[in-house]
Amino acid sequence: MATLLEADNITFSYDKKGPKVMDGMSMKIEEGKKTAIMGCNGAGKSTLFSLLNALRKPDSGKVLFRDKPLTYRHKDIIKMRSEVSILFQNPNDMMFKPYVEQDVAFGPENMKLPKEEIEERVQESLFAVGMEEYRKTPIMKLSYGQRKRVTLAGVLAMRPSVIIMDEPTAGLDPQMAYEVMEIAEQMHSSGVTVIMASHDTDLTYSWADELRVLYGGKCMYAGEPEPFYSDFESVQKAGLLLPTVFMMNRTLADLGKGSLEPYPRAQSQMALKTAQHKDVDLGVLHVIKAERDTDIKAIIDDYQLGGMPTGVYGMSARMALRATSTDVDFLYNGPENCTMKCLNGQDSVLICDPLMFDKAVTSAMFINEHGFGKINIDVV
Repeated sequence: MATLLEADNITFSYDKKGPKVMDGMSMKIEEGKKTAIMGCNGAGKSTLFSLLNALRKPDSGKVLFRDKPLTYRHKDIIKMRSEVSILFQNPNDMMFKPYVEQDVAFGPENMKLPKEEIEERVQESLFAVGMEEYRKTPIMKLSYGQRKRVTLAGVLAMRPSVIIMDEPTAGLDPQMAYEVMEIAEQMHSSGVTVIMASHDTDLTYSWADELRVLYGGKCMYAGEPEPFYSDFESVQKAGLLLPTVFMMNRTLADLGKGSLEPYPRAQSQMALKTAQHKDVDLGVLHVIKAERDTDIKAIIDDYQLGGMPTGVYGMSARMALRATSTDVDFLYNGPENCTMKCLNGQDSVLICDPLMFDKAVTSAMFINEHGFGKINIDVV
């Protein structure tokens, strides 16, 4: 894949007499990859993001976007930022207007979009983060978590081709964290390159295609997650913890209870691999590919899917769900919850955005492709 963003031997310090936060940092971010930027506090993740988005200029070295060095001319910076949006860890650093709808509309208005398109983007973005009912609410009356939702809506309304997310789940409750990760998957499925910094190795391990690990002002590792986490000395040096699923898989392999490969990335995959349900009847995963105008109730009735554990996943599926006032059991983390029900021998229903289908059936396919059992996937 093509290189999208690149740091080429950059150095940076906040004070000429202070320490170098970036000290010969070189790394590449590939287009279309879900890339996690890892490192302990002070490793320079936030600083790197501000350099990649031209909010700061390196003391030496260069930053490239689509193989072209940033010029830092105002016109070029504006053009680059129309494609590359950054979601800061602290939502208060990103809020410019007194009311929710005004703040979400701020970016599209600066893009000089027609009023009708701005309205559509504001509506969809607030729906995506569950903040529609707060549209007219003053920013000052929002909680910290609600402000993070609004800033994410503002980024979504820009519809960038690249989004950089700095600790997007920090300070959020577990359900909202799952919601943010679903939104990240939705953007990636729509063709957006997503870059994320997080201390949560469990979260990034289940999500990322690639890791970039920062230490001492440099990139100490670039590649897929498994080789890095297999080098425990490097993990400790970087100030990180092993992901729970990775650690359990390795421990079971060391005890002679199975092989390391294939590596599970999610809890359901770990359970499926461990249980080895070759001779056990597993449930059927019924997947309803739902566009925005799909009549969910009619499909459930027509195919006699009522009464089964039901989850939802993706933007168009959620919109269809709202339009038909259908209740579901799993509003968050739908694919994993539905797959776990199948593991227990129950049929389940997943109402899924068509763009998200491949991700939604990842765990079910994991067991099928590696011979650990068989979950039949029935696409409705």
